[in-house]
Amino acid sequence: MEDNRILDLFFERSEQAIGEVSKKYGGILRRTAWNIVHDQRDAEECVSDTWLSLWNTIPPKRPEPLLSYALRITRNLAVGCLRRNTAQKRSSPYDVALEELEDCLAAPSGPEDLLDAKELGRSIDRFLGTLDKESRVAFVRRYWFADSVQDIASILGLSPNAVTLRLRRSREKLKQYLMKEGIAV
Repeated sequence: MEDNRILDLFFERSEQAIGEVSKKYGGILRRTAWNIVHDQRDAEECVSDTWLSLWNTIPPKRPEPLLSYALRITRNLAVGCLRRNTAQKRSSPYDVALEELEDCLAAPSGPEDLLDAKELGRSIDRFLGTLDKESRVAFVRRYWFADSVQDIASILGLSPNAVTLRLRRSREKLKQYLMKEGIAV
């Protein structure tokens, strides 16, 4: 079913909307949650909470594209779950992926930093446009979907070492790009 029709079902307050969005996007949402929390029960809870959040926010919102909106909700829920589950522990695969980016990015600490974070997001979007397709896919799969290097290698048909090298080069390019934009020091 097309996203517009699913959104219409939400606006009609038809419970069929949840079934249709689950059928269409449930797999990628579960995988994304699993990649972050690495616990089946927690991943399912994140996806279930995503359905509730979609139900509560549509209407009045009419998110387009629907998949991106649902993924953002799932990812935020999964990151929150991970933080609760690993308070003071820094050993999850998702933490490892984020630590790879520490040299390029600083975490926001106050309201002014949140505005800077939005500009940083726009800069990263522009940066991704400068990468070749394989590098862009690897970067997004690693740092947004939290895929493992092995999974990315399988997706791209590369060796894990080639993916690791590609990610390292992309991080170096990102750091240089952000320095040139005046965002990183």
